[in-house]
Amino acid sequence: MNSKALEAAVKVFPGGVNSPVRAFKSVGGNPIFISRAAGSRVFDIEGRDYIDYVGSWGPMILGHADSDVVEAVCHTAADGLSFGAPTEGETVLASLIREAFPVIERMRFVSSGTEATMSAVRLARGFTGRPLIIKCDGAYHGHADSLLVNAGSGVATLAIPGCPGIPEDIARNTLVVPFNDAAAVEACFKKHPGQIAGLIIEPVCGNMGVVNPAAGYLEKLQKLCADNGALLIFDEVMTGFRGCFGGVSKLSGVKPDLTCLGKVVGGGMPLAVYGGRADVMSSVAPEGPVYQAGTLSGNPVAVAAGTATLRKIKADDGFYQRLLARSEKLDKGLAAAAAEAGIKVTGNRFGSMLTMFFAAEPVTDYDSAKKSDTQLFARWFREMLAEGIYLAPSQFEAAFVSIAHTEADIDRTLAAARSVFKKLR
Repeated sequence: MNSKALEAAVKVFPGGVNSPVRAFKSVGGNPIFISRAAGSRVFDIEGRDYIDYVGSWGPMILGHADSDVVEAVCHTAADGLSFGAPTEGETVLASLIREAFPVIERMRFVSSGTEATMSAVRLARGFTGRPLIIKCDGAYHGHADSLLVNAGSGVATLAIPGCPGIPEDIARNTLVVPFNDAAAVEACFKKHPGQIAGLIIEPVCGNMGVVNPAAGYLEKLQKLCADNGALLIFDEVMTGFRGCFGGVSKLSGVKPDLTCLGKVVGGGMPLAVYGGRADVMSSVAPEGPVYQAGTLSGNPVAVAAGTATLRKIKADDGFYQRLLARSEKLDKGLAAAAAEAGIKVTGNRFGSMLTMFFAAEPVTDYDSAKKSDTQLFARWFREMLAEGIYLAPSQFEAAFVSIAHTEADIDRTLAAARSVFKKLR
């Protein structure tokens, strides 16, 4: 049935999918078509169930079809799906987000992470009156033209060096530096004095696989931006709420000027956020000249899902203790299973998201991530899928643990991993 579904899909969608990494191109085989999900499980159209570590690429921190979130969505949908007008629910959700992210003094809701990062970059340019943006090699901040330069994630998965359709006049306004290399950022500021509007960065990378910042790195970036009149933009679309009720900015103490959120703030529905310093956000229309709009921005159904999700996390005092303990158990268990089989891997984790790189050396940037054995990863992925474990179909993505994952789920996953690693020897 999965094969027949793919045959039908390729007739109407490029590659049969609506987002490239779903096509399984880098891991071989055909994608599975999902019919439903519940808790820590997804079910394909043939009725097979899988322990899910994709979690719709991050937002399902409560697990799938959480009863409180579903109830909130159904209750809200009964009164209308979209108005294209303000609702009180938007302000309620914004207050929850600001409580978790004090650095977001004011914000604007949008419908996707790409919209959030694109809008933040436009705002940085409009606020500073400068043209240039710095990003990190291999970092993916959505598919906006100015950010799809030396991007990781799906682009890395498909081995696309760039993207046709992006004019050179746009691409040249983006400067690319290695992650964890503050000296390279400093060199950019020296080479382009008074021309750099901002630096956009995932403070913990998730789109080249999980890569943590070196000690002092984020602090150095904050100082460099402040000293040179540029804005520091944290893309926490993936990391937001994954390590605490907040993000990397709360855990590190580094205060970005702008922050982008997505995934979990919509509880699985299309909703994302960009926001930050009140004076910067005052430049957004209608208060200021930087235009951005969206009919579905802050639509009531997505707002209801996000509000229910964040309220449930906030109300559970032991939420992160349990979530991070299970994530750590999975991370350490995978490393131990690989070592037992004599297979060299490097595991990186931030909170409840992790990547096991099939690489012998530490992974600290995109260059070291690219040294991973992607063919061995592809074999690992297919064998784990056959064992009923659904992982991201790319070496350069993260696995996400939800609060719905039980100790038994983790134990079953590690048992499958030990079996698969033995086959890979």
